[in-house]
Amino acid sequence: MPLPSLPKLKRFLKPPRPSAPRLPDTVELAAGSIALLVRRHPRARRLTMRLTPGGGALSITAPPRMSDAAILDFLERHRGWADERLTAAPRRIEVADGAVLPFRGAHLTIAHEPARRATRLESGPDGPVLHVGGEARHLPRRVMDALRREARADLQAAVDRHAAHVGLKPAALSLKDTRSRWGSCTRDRRLAFSWRIVMAPPDVLDYLCAHEVAHFREMNHGPDFWALCRRLCPGMDAGRDWLKRNGASLHAIDFGAPSQGRG
Repeated sequence: MPLPSLPKLKRFLKPPRPSAPRLPDTVELAAGSIALLVRRHPRARRLTMRLTPGGGALSITAPPRMSDAAILDFLERHRGWADERLTAAPRRIEVADGAVLPFRGAHLTIAHEPARRATRLESGPDGPVLHVGGEARHLPRRVMDALRREARADLQAAVDRHAAHVGLKPAALSLKDTRSRWGSCTRDRRLAFSWRIVMAPPDVLDYLCAHEVAHFREMNHGPDFWALCRRLCPGMDAGRDWLKRNGASLHAIDFGAPSQGRG
């Protein structure tokens, strides 16, 4: 068999290229371990990093052709910023037996009773108690489902009250678990709310409903919109400020798998 030519032999002897660095699923920071979410956006022109609401993950948005190596370098250069934000983030609460969650401006205690068949919300000496049956692995979902039911009742009542004042009815009301906004309203009066708002004080939920119902008449955030919102909810400033200061803490409550898209 003839020997390979010298150029071919050099190709055979060439050392393999080092593998390109890969983005990890989690990042170890001084403040603790945190999930890393990287999204390449077609309109992004530079790298941006933020802590997701509730402090559950570090999110990086990158231009579409940005290499993993460049993203890792960006992360390394901004570790200090990430540590500061994670340290200041609200403490995460896992939904389990005995957990105490915010609820309608008070506190809700979770009581897991495996033999119980139906979830039941009752008054207790130290505040409301949610009794939940079934296996422990289903507990977070069942608690979430119960809170969603309470949220729908509270939101519907507040929306109906404010809608009567503007003389228009909502076309639909759906519940989501959005992180970027607490509520939304389309031009055809379809409303969507984060069900987590039921964990806020009732006045905050009332402001949120007044805000979205005001869009029935004013699909903007101009002076006329805010004047209508204030007529519907005279205490709107306190509700808006509460959400700015404390909204992230409601996202720090861990119900496991996200519930986005469930109506």
